Amino acid sequence: MTMPNANGTPGVVGTPINRVDGTLKVTGAAQYTAEIAVEGLSYGVMVTSTIARGEIDDIDTSAAELTPGVIRVMTPDNTPKLESLAKYEREAGKGTGGGRPTGRALSLFQDRRVEYNGQPIALVIADSFEAATHAASLVRVTYRIETPTVDMVPALASAYPYTQKVYGREPAATSRGDLAAGLAAAHVRVDAAYTTPMENHNPMEMHATIAAWDGDRVTLWDSTQNVYGVRGIIAKSLSIAAENVRVISHFIGGAFGSKGSAWSHVVLAAMAAREVGRPVKIVATRRQMFGPVGGRPHTVQQVTLGATRDGTLTALRHDSTSSTSTLEEWLESCVLATRILYDCPNQETSHRLVRLNVGTPTYMRAPGEATGLFALESAMDELAYALEMDPIALRLKNYAEADPESGKPWSSKSLRECYRWGAERFGWSRRTPTPRSMRDGDQLVGYGMATATYPANRMPASAVACILPDGRVVIKAASHELGTGTYTVLAQLAADAIGVPIERIEVQLGDTNLPQNPISAGSMTVTSTGSAVHLAAVAAREKLVQLAVSDPESPLHGARHEEIVISDGRLTRRGSDSRGETIQSVIERHGGTPIEAQADAKPGDERQQYSMHAFGAVFAEVRVDPDLGTVCVARALGTYGVGRVLNPKTARNQMMGGITFGIGMALMEHTRIDARNGRYVNADIAEYHIPVHADVPSIEVAFVDEHDPHVDPIGAKGIGEIGMTGVAAAIANAVFHATGVRVRELPITLDKLFPPMSIH
Repeated sequence: MTMPNANGTPGVVGTPINRVDGTLKVTGAAQYTAEIAVEGLSYGVMVTSTIARGEIDDIDTSAAELTPGVIRVMTPDNTPKLESLAKYEREAGKGTGGGRPTGRALSLFQDRRVEYNGQPIALVIADSFEAATHAASLVRVTYRIETPTVDMVPALASAYPYTQKVYGREPAATSRGDLAAGLAAAHVRVDAAYTTPMENHNPMEMHATIAAWDGDRVTLWDSTQNVYGVRGIIAKSLSIAAENVRVISHFIGGAFGSKGSAWSHVVLAAMAAREVGRPVKIVATRRQMFGPVGGRPHTVQQVTLGATRDGTLTALRHDSTSSTSTLEEWLESCVLATRILYDCPNQETSHRLVRLNVGTPTYMRAPGEATGLFALESAMDELAYALEMDPIALRLKNYAEADPESGKPWSSKSLRECYRWGAERFGWSRRTPTPRSMRDGDQLVGYGMATATYPANRMPASAVACILPDGRVVIKAASHELGTGTYTVLAQLAADAIGVPIERIEVQLGDTNLPQNPISAGSMTVTSTGSAVHLAAVAAREKLVQLAVSDPESPLHGARHEEIVISDGRLTRRGSDSRGETIQSVIERHGGTPIEAQADAKPGDERQQYSMHAFGAVFAEVRVDPDLGTVCVARALGTYGVGRVLNPKTARNQMMGGITFGIGMALMEHTRIDARNGRYVNADIAEYHIPVHADVPSIEVAFVDEHDPHVDPIGAKGIGEIGMTGVAAAIANAVFHATGVRVRELPITLDKLFPPMSIH
């Protein structure tokens, strides 16, 4: 649905226009970090540990150092000590330590300790990538090996409660009502454990950083979702002023959360470049994507549901235990969606952690919601079968008209419409409820569905809109283009707010020389940066109009602001197209100085008044071969209420990507670790299976028209994550419907269907 622009007429926001950066990408003109040409570049290759726990006894770099082209080999023996880390350790030892200057617990060669297999322990710098790679293979390391803890299941006995605020704002554990009384009042109960494995990021573009110093200033080209975050980490880690650090990231070839943190290689690149006196580039290998840059942790979730015979929930408990590293705590926030999704008076939720000798986990598309909804929505499906009730009817029976956790009204909620639209479009009425009752030839057919949800996040952001003398408009904001269409939707917002064709909008992103913006994560780029761009463009338009109506030489002199229409770069009085002038003429008469406006957008007290979430419904059809146990997703459908959809084409693309991601989670993705030495045994995309074209079915996406006047100035909720939520559960529920086998441990592989599945 198109939305009115500043003139009150249909604009480009809401239209499915092509990506403005599409030509750059398909022609190869869009430069990604590893492709940036920097004069005098040298190449860094990380050497990583081959044990999961212990101490480095000796690092022999002699053969590596003799390799032609090698400039230096950095190890714990020769790497300068960072005063910022030394100070942190001293203060932490006294119990007064503040936040770690590196943000994460990074491997910067400050000691010889090893805490996971694949941990960076040395860096070879050479004048060619080939020389650095060969020399890295010649580094010989001996260890004092200790027994690692890498298996989640036996380590569950050591799980402990997470006590910090989740994301700094949500309690780790909650309780409302009387759970014991709710369970006692239930006629039907479900009590089951659901497991998700460790998963790892495998975007097309691997992590890459180039660092170049100029005196006491450093520039980093980094594949990051958070240029200002990287700037802060570099400044604190290296004890330099933040204004002396510039971070650039114009294009990112996929991130999904993995590039939200400044990992070891980022700081190492800056350290190495300073040490050798020339620019250094580090590009992670595919194997180094496993461990040093995070991934989704292993989770074991216990869900208990109680309901009366008519389907009314009387009790809901969701306890999640997730793995973290021995280096630091990182939490997969699995139970947050459970707290707000269903109207249940008696509920308890909690988070626990298990420390393993693995790389520290990180955000992975829809962190917490994707894993948590697999457990909750699978349990809801089990309850529906136990009640002999339609799964949609059960969800509608417990529909939350307001946020059950806070009691706040929703800023908007269209979940009923999502259920209805989805059921109609999918053909849910054709489903026969009995498991194994539907076939297509020799194939077992299953229908499954689940609810999707994700919070409408927003953070403070700034933007500048500059109207140039030739009528073009430049938008500046240090946000990021992850492949999601950020350049495009920001151009659409600016075009509508000012009244110029989108072809005359230039958007500049990904540079700390631009106005500060938050990390591009949590589905909040459009809500945060988009709001700032809209406000900046409106402010620039107002300045332009003021120049015209206050100028005696203008044909618009004396007109009221609300009378002015700007269309195709021309200002006219509403209802009188003949009297007006171009943007160029207005600016030319006033000295030719560009008109610039900056705006800051941040959440207000609406967050205290309303609960803000996007919602959706996911439907999946699977085919299961009864002889082989193989599972194929035949088709998938998602219907969503996400506020204002700025570009249906890029939005649909986002949702299809999320659903594809969910197919991988349900059926394929699993990081396997050798219990003997903590080695990631499938650390490549030959053995770490992700969906390819042949695995992706017909995917249909529909958006419910949803107006939200409270969520932000542009009415959008963000869509980066919600497309993945609920997908794994919908597929798992469809597999049960097809086979009668309930798989509670992802991924759903044929070994989990046999021998439980009776063949014929």
